[in-house]
Amino acid sequence: MNLETTYLGLALKTPLLLSASPLSRKIDTLKKLEEAGIGAIVMHSLFEEQIDDESRILNAALQEGAGSFSEAYDYIPRYTPGQVGPEGYLEQLAAAKEVLGVPVIASLNGRTDGGWTKYAGKIEAAGADALELNLYNVPSDPDQTCSEIEETYIGIVRSVCRAAKIPVAVKISPFLTAPANFCMQLAEAGAKGVVLFNRFFQPDIDLEELKVVPDLKLSRPEELRLPLRWTALLSGRLPADIAITGGVHSGTDIVKGVLCGATVAMMTSELLVKGTGAVTTCLDSLRTWMEENEYESVTQMRGAMCQNHAEDPDAYERANYLKVLGSYSS
Repeated sequence: MNLETTYLGLALKTPLLLSASPLSRKIDTLKKLEEAGIGAIVMHSLFEEQIDDESRILNAALQEGAGSFSEAYDYIPRYTPGQVGPEGYLEQLAAAKEVLGVPVIASLNGRTDGGWTKYAGKIEAAGADALELNLYNVPSDPDQTCSEIEETYIGIVRSVCRAAKIPVAVKISPFLTAPANFCMQLAEAGAKGVVLFNRFFQPDIDLEELKVVPDLKLSRPEELRLPLRWTALLSGRLPADIAITGGVHSGTDIVKGVLCGATVAMMTSELLVKGTGAVTTCLDSLRTWMEENEYESVTQMRGAMCQNHAEDPDAYERANYLKVLGSYSS
């Protein structure tokens, strides 16, 4: 079975990728993933706040004694020892490129169109094969319209694409008014791919301490249905590659993604629970399914179940609410 594919113009041995996560912080782990058959590595994210924080600290040092910061300096967000700053990120990226034979994709996470977007050029210089731009924001201002939010996002993508010559993919939230149109605007702004979707991490409330606390939950297989649906709706219409992420836990999940039109499937949670051996298990399952269903290559499979080819296209549009609700049995 031929598992080779392309993503963002990069030749990949398999369609299974490591999504942005702490797993990419250790070179030994990345080497094991490569040996297991991972198609490419998406590095953990470098956040806009980290880059801006470093700039503030540098500015404070240059103006030391001028009294320009005083109490305001105490409000600069601090990061845990596990997080690396911009320069450390570039070093990790360069180290990964030096030892890995698979493509290495950097990740930038931001929400505003500021000077930090120029960091894409430094990422390119460090050797990244591509860049995943993670747009993550909670638009809580009631006076801000959806058009204003989307225009800001498109501006960020355009700035990043101008700052770097390497291909750019954009990881977006599912909470958009018109995802199909927005993805088309991303492609027009220079994006070569879209990643569906960014998981919405939500905090919890500690009733003992009466404070908001982080509470990270790993993905579940049923979460894959949302990116599958939108992949099937966009496949064949969008002039950009589509990657699915969030809910990819098995070889059959990869099969579903490719059949809907995805170029690649990205995984982290399954690897965190079961280790790098999960890559081999998933790829073996993919090969078995292809053989049983007489598919010779991943390329041959792609898009066979997208909306344009589905027996019931409306199943993707309205999700056949009556049939879904009536299908439940306790």
